Amino acid sequence: MQARTRAMEEFRRYAVYVAPEPGPLAGFAADWLGWDPVTGTAREHPSLAGLPRPVAELTATPRKYGFHATLKPPFRLAETSSRARLEADLAALAARLAPVVLPGLELAELGGFLALVPEGRTDAGTEALRELAAHLVRGLDHHRAAPGTAELARRRQAGLTTVQEENLARWGYPYVMAEFRFHMTLTGRLMPGEAARVRAALAPMLAPLLPRPFRIADLCLFGEDRAGMFHLLHRYTLAG
Repeated sequence: MQARTRAMEEFRRYAVYVAPEPGPLAGFAADWLGWDPVTGTAREHPSLAGLPRPVAELTATPRKYGFHATLKPPFRLAETSSRARLEADLAALAARLAPVVLPGLELAELGGFLALVPEGRTDAGTEALRELAAHLVRGLDHHRAAPGTAELARRRQAGLTTVQEENLARWGYPYVMAEFRFHMTLTGRLMPGEAARVRAALAPMLAPLLPRPFRIADLCLFGEDRAGMFHLLHRYTLAG
């Protein structure tokens, strides 16, 4: 289903994400982050007791992306590509690729921020998800413009491993292929001691909203507008 008609709007970058269908989890996450990528509107943050800082501060970094997990990281279109060509190739890939089912999701700390990750982290579904992401990274790579010098330098500030550096050079992003880790980001980087407090406040709110199993049945094309906010442009059913 088309999320919203934006045929005349230009987008700076595109990405392929996993985003939950409209429902309790998607609604809470949009409120929590303060941005609904489906409607392209800001949302009022919830009031949760026990947080170390206002929700707006905790979620400032992930807000612009909307609630999602990355499969094909954000990229600028190559000069030889277009949004129409990208959409056609993504539709063709979705028709060939199968849905992925995970046992569930759980709240976890990753590198100083909080996110939803696959429950247990390792099972057949997690491997199938990694393969799905790899298909998209490879299958859509001809649509991606090469990253500029400034972007490469910014990526390298994180201190990349040899494999991550090779990914950056080949695919334009360090954390793909074997380095891919499925996660749905809920906060920016937290200061020491904050993660436990945010987790304690978030966990009881999220617990009844997390689906079991968690089924990934479609691919979501997102576009970044000129203000830097990402919008859900279309869902493509995984029909393989």
